[in-house]
Amino acid sequence: METISAHRAARSLPFGRLALTAIAPIAWGSTYYVTREYLPTDAALWGGVFRALPAGLILLLACRRLPQGSWWWKSLLLGTFNIGAFFALVYAVAQILPSSIAATTMAVSAGVLMLLAWPLLGERPTRWPLLGAALGFLGVAIMVFDGQSRINMLGILLSLTAMAISSLGFILAKKWSRGQRILDTTAWQLVAGGLLLLPFAWLIQGPPPALDLSAVLGFGYLSIVATAAAFLAWFSGLRHLPSATVGLLGLLNPVTGVILGTLLAAETLGLQSLGGMAMVLSGVLLGLLAKRAPARTSPRDPAHATAP
Repeated sequence: METISAHRAARSLPFGRLALTAIAPIAWGSTYYVTREYLPTDAALWGGVFRALPAGLILLLACRRLPQGSWWWKSLLLGTFNIGAFFALVYAVAQILPSSIAATTMAVSAGVLMLLAWPLLGERPTRWPLLGAALGFLGVAIMVFDGQSRINMLGILLSLTAMAISSLGFILAKKWSRGQRILDTTAWQLVAGGLLLLPFAWLIQGPPPALDLSAVLGFGYLSIVATAAAFLAWFSGLRHLPSATVGLLGLLNPVTGVILGTLLAAETLGLQSLGGMAMVLSGVLLGLLAKRAPARTSPRDPAHATAP
């Protein structure tokens, strides 16, 4: 009985990991709407500070540990890639592009994670995740270029830049954080990223912008839910799941952005965009369900060979 229960628990565990990891892209997909609707414009650097630093300090109080040895410079580098530069770019993109467009361009990170994980982690992408990513990319392209709204190419360029640097940072975080607690490394990255942004924000944008109640609540949501909780879930997924699987879950980011932009911000969503969204979700399911398919054992498999 214990063996059967343990086997069932082992089979159900990946679904729990998938659900936990999915919190991150869903939360990140909502940041575009929140930023565009409730936060001050022309404050991208301060926006990154207000989002990263409180979240990092909360997690640092929870872990009560400071970096040691090489993790001082690793925290600074990862804090720049995953937090500081990334948050500033995402904040700017959210002010330039509609929520649906901003979120969909970030979905390219699914393929970038797969490609970077191959040389840096030795995780060679398999057929079904690649097919799922390709289907998802096609859906993203359909959603972005549906002719319903004008595309600001500067926003697209900034979004792709944010995607590229964060994808590299995520892979490096997975490679370097082995043996470290996820709570610790997440806290260090957030604090480092927020502190790195602070002097640039003050020098370039002047004193912090005045915040009304809606902006305070908006930053509170971004910091606690879409940053502290989301990054813990994301890095936990990277620790326990293949990078290709985590990348596919990242495709939930644009779907969330499109849904919120359409339902809450009155952004136009045509039939072409609906078809693109269906393709994105199909790509996610294709890659994830294929991971659950039992492998067929070849008759020549040594494990089934009869001993002489």
